[in-house]
Amino acid sequence: MGKKIVIVGGVAGGASVAARARRLDEQAQITIYEKGPDVGFSNCSLPYYLSRTVASAQKLVMMTPKRFKAQYNVDAVVNHEVVAIDAAARTVKVQNCQTGDLTTDHYDELFLAPGTVANRPRQIAGINGDQVFTMRNVTDVVALDDYLHDHHATHVAVIGGGFIGIETAENLTRAGYRVTLIEQRAQVLPTLDDELVQIIHKHLRDHHVKLLLGQQVTEISKSEMTLATGETVPATAVVVAAGGTPAVQVAVEAGVTLGATGAIQVDQQYRTNLPHVYAVGDAIEVPDALTRQARQLGLAWPAQMEARRAVDHVYGRPTRNRGFYGAQCLPVFELNVATVGYTEAASRAQGWSVKSALVISEDKVGLMPDAHPIYLKVVFDALTGEIFGAQAVGKGDVDKQVDIVATVMQQHGTVEDLGDLELCYQPEFSTTKNAVNFAGLVATNLLNGEYRQVPVTAVRDLVAQGADIIDVREPGEYARGHVVTARNIPLSQFRQRLGEIAHDHPVYLHCASGKRSYNVTRALKNLGYANVVNVSGSFNALCEYEYFRDVTEQRKPIVTAYSFNL
Repeated sequence: MGKKIVIVGGVAGGASVAARARRLDEQAQITIYEKGPDVGFSNCSLPYYLSRTVASAQKLVMMTPKRFKAQYNVDAVVNHEVVAIDAAARTVKVQNCQTGDLTTDHYDELFLAPGTVANRPRQIAGINGDQVFTMRNVTDVVALDDYLHDHHATHVAVIGGGFIGIETAENLTRAGYRVTLIEQRAQVLPTLDDELVQIIHKHLRDHHVKLLLGQQVTEISKSEMTLATGETVPATAVVVAAGGTPAVQVAVEAGVTLGATGAIQVDQQYRTNLPHVYAVGDAIEVPDALTRQARQLGLAWPAQMEARRAVDHVYGRPTRNRGFYGAQCLPVFELNVATVGYTEAASRAQGWSVKSALVISEDKVGLMPDAHPIYLKVVFDALTGEIFGAQAVGKGDVDKQVDIVATVMQQHGTVEDLGDLELCYQPEFSTTKNAVNFAGLVATNLLNGEYRQVPVTAVRDLVAQGADIIDVREPGEYARGHVVTARNIPLSQFRQRLGEIAHDHPVYLHCASGKRSYNVTRALKNLGYANVVNVSGSFNALCEYEYFRDVTEQRKPIVTAYSFNL
């Protein structure tokens, strides 16, 4: 007779435990208890039902109890909640959510994968109203969609600018609703640094999402929301995408230890402090691969790997737990976003010595009709060059670029390694030097102190200070729009106009993307200029960075006309 395995929770982590256990043990008796009506559903795809990108709600359910039984011989029991654990007796008490009946089940090994409970901020009056929804399961998204249609909704508000909030806002917009997205922080997507997240802010606005940053909701009524400023926002329905809290009450009552984050503490093999009780998924702490500190990480791939490794340990297979870097990606209308590791801001908050390289490269050879720019930023240790993180924004396969960086990070690689990578090239797939190669080469130059740069985030202050800014684009480009205080000395003319470039004070050089101005910077250094500084990202990145705040804060632009390439 095989092991008796009981699993609490039937989504990513729990379903993966069941599948892995069956592959290792055909004799095991495996039972999943899921308090909701569905197991094995694609929670990451939930918002796409709103726009009918996913045509029906049933398609969100990847594995039914009947199919689990037929394909894996796993008993997936839905609408049943584990309400108590007796670790000494190795039993769980299970409640039928529809009838209230209680039963007891025995286990040899227990796996906790309860996930999280959607946050509903208590300080918001009306947060539990009938028109307020969360997005945790299929039932939630169907209820929201039904409500919107039944009430002939026109305006929908989304609280929270993380992944779920943005996915929900996008799909509601595509479905024809007027959407307001409210975020209490100064930006959406904290996995992006300021110069890249402003591209996303602009893109959301371009698609008619009303974006309210640095705002807090104080009250929700049937037809509107009230902000702390007193402003009201029309909303027939509200979606709360404010994160989740680990569902740990039953585990705590059984004596399971929580970590500093409030999630379940596990060891190298995902064991809790109770014998024969493991935990995986969003409700646990995992080691941060960079800081080695515990963190919560609500991502699907880590949950599946945690499940695999935990089951492997039960069956005596060797496991390795190196921690997680948090690689993730997201579409935002026509743009794509991918990130891994730490931003520059987060790295500095850790007290690390940090440098960064921002490059704007094409995702394929520029003469190809569907070539698009990629904005790729790599953050690295200022002393060793070890990579702390990367961020990419563009219309192409930005996940490819970040996946490459993530792979190098897992090997504790440096920016020199990025420059040396041999990657596939063909005009329809990439440039000769991939964007990752460019970023690695630029970062290596910065690491070695071969030239100086400033980010586009510094340019407004430079303009205010009357700094000497030289635009090295060609005259026609300059005429179409330029930094208000910049002089034009094109790359094609600077060698004949060296007398116009000062030696006795800093000179800031920029072009469209930073490549031409980098060439001028290097040339001038070779000619004895000690105070030349390149503007990373240059005019294109500057326009993307400045625009959203200019129009939403009604501040005076520092460019005569904007230039956008995304």
